[in-house]
Parts: sequence; structure tokens; C-alpha cells
Amino acid sequence: GDVYKRQVSTQSTWGENYNHYLEFLNLSYSIMSKSAIGNLDAQIQQLLQCKPLPEADVKQLCEKAKEIFMQESNVQPVRAPVTVCGDVHGQFHDLLELFKIGGMPPDTNYLFMGDYVDRGHHSVETLTLLIALKVRHRDRITLTRGNHESRQITQVYGFYDECCRKYGNPNVWRFFTELFDSLPLTALVESQFFCLHGGLSPSIDTLDHIRQLDRFQEVPHEGPMCDLLWSDPDDRTGWGISPRGAGYTFGQDISQQFNHTNKLKAIARAHQLIMNGYANTHDKNVVTIFSAPNYCYRCGNQAALMEVDETLKCNYIQFDPAPRAKGEGAVQKRVPDYFL
Repeated sequence: GDVYKRQVSTQSTWGENYNHYLEFLNLSYSIMSKSAIGNLDAQIQQLLQCKPLPEADVKQLCEKAKEIFMQESNVQPVRAPVTVCGDVHGQFHDLLELFKIGGMPPDTNYLFMGDYVDRGHHSVETLTLLIALKVRHRDRITLTRGNHESRQITQVYGFYDECCRKYGNPNVWRFFTELFDSLPLTALVESQFFCLHGGLSPSIDTLDHIRQLDRFQEVPHEGPMCDLLWSDPDDRTGWGISPRGAGYTFGQDISQQFNHTNKLKAIARAHQLIMNGYANTHDKNVVTIFSAPNYCYRCGNQAALMEVDETLKCNYIQFDPAPRAKGEGAVQKRVPDYFL
């Protein structure tokens, strides 16, 4: 208060007084936020050791993250350079390997295209770390929604059970699944690379159509929002019925037309296991990136990252799984395999 009084005590214009007041508020915010930043950094360090946060800290973290996500678009703009990543599925030590290879935020900008949880043994730590990094470096990391970021799917494929096992109740699962409803659906790198988890929808022709969707809800069983998170590219032309039971398959003619209409260089997406970690399809109109090596601890696949530099040139980096602690790869519970 004394600082502000001294600043405005001299005769000056209203505009100057207002600017002084804004400076005071910014100074106050910086002072207040130092302790919050320090606490957040300590939480990140704890998570990097694969140690879950207390339930109360997770709740507070989710509330802060929700405030950030609520301000982001259905088609969130992203600046290059950026490293684009696919599914990580709770494989925490492989996420650390990813950061070891690609660089740790905020030194490297990241765009993750969903499926942070389920199947792997450390979904809680994986998701909490990514959310903590988002809150700490909001402009350096972009997180979009995958088909596994839903209440129904996480109750089948492991995340719900893991939360109950590690916390003794489903509260943390509830905090995170409520947060999922605010995640952006897609991202757009320099207006050239359209990035999303699944694929295209027969209900959507333009990016503006996506911007108009109400995303703040559980993933519907059908419709354009569902399609964006579930669809897959296919060798056959046109639209097809998806063997997954949700979304569609779409051919090269569909992706070419979508890219032409929206002046895009390519579609980058995740959602499918790729043995080499990445695959260009549809005459390079679509690239699939999968970032969980040795998926489910048994598939034997490589993982990959896509680095987009300032000139929008793409470089793919493949990597193998991190060394495993003894017994970590053991299958604890059999879950349905809708796609491997």
C-alpha cells in the first residue's frame, strides 16, 4: 500500500496514475506468486521421482490447470519450434526418457496429443507431472484431449483402479476427469500443422466448425467431438465404419480435401500403435506419432517425437523404452484390447 501511495502522490494525469497502479498490481502478483512457483517446482521435483502428490495438492493443481484450459481454444494456436508427441499411456519412465531425448520443459516446447493415462502402471504420476508442467510453464506445453481422457474409458482401462489403489478413494480420479472436460480438442502449429488425437469427422469441413463446438463435457458416444478423438486414416477412399466402434475411417481423398480447404501442410495425430514410432500416410497429408515405446510393456515397438523447427521443417526422433525396474513390466491386470 505504501508503495502505491508514494507512486501516485505527485501530480500526474489519470492515465499515469492507472499505469502506476497496474505496475503495483504486477509487482504484488510477482511477490505473491514466488512462493506458489517455489511450491510448484518442489512438486515437480517430487513427481520426477515418481512419487504421487497428496490428494489436496492434486485438487489444487487441477483447479489451477482448469483456469488455464478454460482460456484456451478448441483449436489452440501453437508457435514453432515445438516437439509434437503422441500417446504416452501412463508409461512414466518412458515419459522421462522422452524428456531426456527431446529436452525438459521449458527448454523445449511441447505439444502432447492426448492419451496420458491407462494401460501403463504410472498414469497418476504421468498425468500429474504433465499437468504440473502445464501450470508452471503454460506457454511452453500444450495438452490436447485423447479418447482415454474420459470417465467411461478410464474406468475400464486402468486409471480409475490406479487412483483408488494409490489414494484409497476415487477422489483424484474425479478431479482429473472433471479437468479432462476442459482440455482443448485440437491444436494448430503456425496455421500449418493441424494436431489432434484421432482424426477427421464427416460433420466437420473447416477449423471454424471445430472452434464452434461445445467441448466442456464428457466425450460423447458419437458426433464431431467423438470423431476427432476416435477416427483413423485408412487405405480406402471416402468414409468408412470404424472397427473401434466409435469415430470413422477416412481416406486420402478426405485428408487432402480437408488440408486444401483449411490451407494446411499436414495433419499430425496419434491414437494408433506404430511399430517404428511414426508413419507418414495419405501421401504425407497425415502423420501418425506414437510416443509409448514397448506399448503395454509387451508390443516391442519404438516410439517417436516430431520436431517442428522455426522454418516448419519436421524432424522425427525415434527412441526405445527406458530401462525397467525389476518386475515393472509385469502385467498386473488383464484389460480388454480394443486396439493393439
